Amino acid sequence: MLEASKGGVTPEQTVPSPLDYFKSAISDEIRYVSEQKQAGHGIVGFYCEFTPRDLILAAGATPICLCGTSQNTITHAETVLPSNLCPLIKSSYGYALTGGCPLLNDSDLLVAETTCDGKKKMYEVLSRDKNMHVLELTQKSDKERAFRHWLAEVEELKQKLEQTFQTDITEAKLRTAIKAMNEERRLILAIQELGQHKPAIVSGYEIAQTRYRVAGFSKHLEQMKHFLAMANQRLEQGHQVAPANAPRVLLTGCPTGHGTEKLIEIIEECGGVVVVQEACSGIKGVYEEVSEQGDPLEAIARKHFNIPCSCMTPNEGRKELLRKLAKDYQADAVIDLVWQACHTYNVESVLINEFVRKELGLAYLKVETDYSSSDREQLKVRVQTLLELAQ
Repeated sequence: MLEASKGGVTPEQTVPSPLDYFKSAISDEIRYVSEQKQAGHGIVGFYCEFTPRDLILAAGATPICLCGTSQNTITHAETVLPSNLCPLIKSSYGYALTGGCPLLNDSDLLVAETTCDGKKKMYEVLSRDKNMHVLELTQKSDKERAFRHWLAEVEELKQKLEQTFQTDITEAKLRTAIKAMNEERRLILAIQELGQHKPAIVSGYEIAQTRYRVAGFSKHLEQMKHFLAMANQRLEQGHQVAPANAPRVLLTGCPTGHGTEKLIEIIEECGGVVVVQEACSGIKGVYEEVSEQGDPLEAIARKHFNIPCSCMTPNEGRKELLRKLAKDYQADAVIDLVWQACHTYNVESVLINEFVRKELGLAYLKVETDYSSSDREQLKVRVQTLLELAQ
């Protein structure tokens, strides 16, 4: 069991833990977004890393990630949507159906994307009640003509934002927004890179807690800096959250979020340590910055087009990133998280399994699960077995 599992306050801290802040950050985010709306600023909700926050900031609006990570809204969604659908999709729609998310309720515009069939069809249902703009992803990411199509989609989003908020998104505004988002990405990346320390000075659960919903919120940036300072203090004092020989796990696959860290908790309860998440809830969205040179709109489009999501075919970028992460984080094993009914990640796991075992030479485990806790004990047995093999 990791000493700092579930983000508990550690003995060396003499000030309130940044972990405590992030665990309850939703209240600050709701307050901040309400204040922004009252001040006349636009609010834009989105559901995926492919949506460029930079462009939303350049429109003078506040970007909010609305991806559903609560089990509580799923039963409501199943009164409309099929029950055999990805829990992330059902949870997201459940918030809209119940009106239980102030961040969603305050959004003037929702930006969605065609990453999978389930999401894009759910967006059609959602658009009956919400102002939506859907970005069409091209899936042959190795083709330049595909990028040109994507660039046209980003340009169209720019026009939609300008029309919605009665503003001009100038080149100067774009460059300012890119710099702001790159600073945010660097902070997130610096936290992700804490997992490279051996022995581990932060747990995977702690790192997972530092993710948030509202981009461009200065309080989040300050708390991330406090988290990094806390980690540096641990390093200086020789504090570690797991023994040096604890199995180091690279977590790949579907994203996690507040309330859906079940697998991370199980891995660390079993004596392993999640040193990095490859998913878009981890390092995938921040390992590359937006170039601050050249055409800013094209630079924004290029960075987001390069995200190695399983909706792309072929998705060689994911293998390249896994190879780099396995080396940089000294991984002993790879666990591939697949939310039930996420067909793109589920099918791609065939290729990832082969790649991890044959090319990286690491132990591999695919975990297909949902947001419920009903399979925790079964998962513990499977994870424990993998960790024993990895040692």
